[in-house]
Amino acid sequence: MAALDLDAELVTLLATPEGRADPYPHYAHIRENAALFRSSMGSWIVTRFDDCQRVLRAPHFGKGSDQDATARLRIARWGIPDKEADDFFEFFERRQSMLTLNPPDHTRLRGLVARAFTPSTVEALRPHVVSLCDGLLDAMAEIGGNRQSVDVMRELAFPLPVAVIGELLGVPVADRTQFQALVRAATRILEPTSDVEDLRGARAARVSMEQYFEELIAERRQRPADDLLSELIAVSDGSDRLTQDEVISTAILLFAAGFETTTNLIGNGLSALLSHPAELARLRGSVDDPEAVRRAVEELLRWDSPVQLDGRVVLRATEVAGQHLAPGEQVMTLLGAANRDPRRFRDPESLDLGRDEGAPMSFGSGIHYCLGAALARLEGQVCFGRLLTRFKNMQLGEAGIAHRDTITLRGLARLPVELTPA
Repeated sequence: MAALDLDAELVTLLATPEGRADPYPHYAHIRENAALFRSSMGSWIVTRFDDCQRVLRAPHFGKGSDQDATARLRIARWGIPDKEADDFFEFFERRQSMLTLNPPDHTRLRGLVARAFTPSTVEALRPHVVSLCDGLLDAMAEIGGNRQSVDVMRELAFPLPVAVIGELLGVPVADRTQFQALVRAATRILEPTSDVEDLRGARAARVSMEQYFEELIAERRQRPADDLLSELIAVSDGSDRLTQDEVISTAILLFAAGFETTTNLIGNGLSALLSHPAELARLRGSVDDPEAVRRAVEELLRWDSPVQLDGRVVLRATEVAGQHLAPGEQVMTLLGAANRDPRRFRDPESLDLGRDEGAPMSFGSGIHYCLGAALARLEGQVCFGRLLTRFKNMQLGEAGIAHRDTITLRGLARLPVELTPA
């Protein structure tokens, strides 16, 4: 198929509300007509599972200043003054995190916090996550008992993961709710169609979060607590120690990522179950089997991933799908397309909660693999298991679902559900 036709499909996918609401037919069209193609945006587009995995794992790819150069070109098209553009880049360049760094800086930062997210450390949190989840389900049962539909996004999908990461990091309960709007504003710049107002909003949100964590860090320096933030302040690796800016950036990243992807997993996953009643009944029948619940969460992650896109820059000349890529070129991996690649998954357009064909690429791959993946999986397992135990019937409310108008981070703005307690 001509590159022009593929580019039109990509534009529909990324730049229209209809494409973002249901990207999967567009993914399939692009993926089955090209393993790789050069888009008019200047990026190489990678669509198939093995190729995406290679890009995310190979040392030939990474984060880099060329991504800033591409963003500068994009900002230039907005027609804003050069001084404002320079201010934007100076602002964000000084605020690097694990998300945007290459080794050795990435390796150092990740190594200093990874111990808090090991599988065994995360698994030890399960009883507490169950307790938090049950408390939220109690409140949902009370709302639903008054013959009202319950917005699962508001009552469960956001408060559960924000409570878990908030307690882990040490953010007080009263302060957590404000972060939903701040994180949403800050992450708008990850969207391919973000504009100058999104950039301004992201900067303002970032300043607010920095000011908050500066104050909380000052408090923890005076009165350390049994939380990850106090550990970040005190942590050292030989003679290495996190700077104040690194503590702030790491705290913001961990707190934001700690609820954003899990919120989307819960919302996207429950929406999928409600639209596939046979699979919902299948999971209900095996809810006491931890392995069945684990497989179900992996399939829900594959089916409608919380993260759909991930970008890299070519650091060293290499080949992907037989095409030569030169240093400095941009590559966008379509994780949502990779997760439905028939070369990797049998009958990928079917939701199959018994599927056991290996992990999807929903948390990325390689050195930037999501640090909190084990925590998100555990929360998903607890959430879906407890939901089906607590409520004998669930059906979509009359208002219907509403998607957020985003594609990089894919999730729901509203999910009304009518609940019948068991």
